[in-house]
Amino acid sequence: MNAFRLIALMGLGLSVTACATVDTPTRNAPYEQLPSNAVPVGTDFSNTEQPEALTVTKAAMEMPLAGDPLAIVPGQAPVHVEQLSVYVPRSLKVSEANSYLPKGDIVWRGDPIGDRHAQVQKIFEDALLTGVQPMSGPIPVNLEIKVTRFHAMSEKARYTTGGLHSITFDLAIKSVETGELLVPVRTIRADLDGFGGRQALLADARGETQKVRISNHLAEVIRQELSNPEGYANANLGFFQMLNNI
Repeated sequence: MNAFRLIALMGLGLSVTACATVDTPTRNAPYEQLPSNAVPVGTDFSNTEQPEALTVTKAAMEMPLAGDPLAIVPGQAPVHVEQLSVYVPRSLKVSEANSYLPKGDIVWRGDPIGDRHAQVQKIFEDALLTGVQPMSGPIPVNLEIKVTRFHAMSEKARYTTGGLHSITFDLAIKSVETGELLVPVRTIRADLDGFGGRQALLADARGETQKVRISNHLAEVIRQELSNPEGYANANLGFFQMLNNI
């Protein structure tokens, strides 16, 4: 039974306790053990160690975000999100190599050189907030996201051949009241085609930077995951996607 149908049945009267008994896949870092510290959105971490989990409260979700929000009709999802936490493990390897396909879990060039884990976390946080803001379903949930891969393109790939933004994360949907999982943890692959050469330059000139495109994509991914009965389906992007899977 998919996540959407299970949550919908809960809204019709199934108890949260019954749903929470579904076995979930074993993870190297179980969601029950994620850090629970909450920090305000916008905190300056430039002189401090970035926390591994950033929790965003409902109040923060009601704050306006920069740029035009994704156009989503309220009521499409059976849930509304009370709290969203993004976790980017420090164990993920960062690569700054300027090769066509750098070896690493995190490859990111859309921000100045710095704490790549923190930058990826911020991208996810802002994008997913945009995606869940319009949802007004009857079931209150908390979302926990664990990023396992964020492999965008190096400078060499972006300005020559193009490639793929290879993005993978785990999504846990939890009861606000009990903190228990409502559905099994789902691993979501959210790959996006990466522009290259002249196409990349023209996109940058229009304001469609890597960060903008990836952020808009992730907002749509979470919208589909919480509103589509089958969840989000990763696109078939051909050759570059195959290379990233090797």
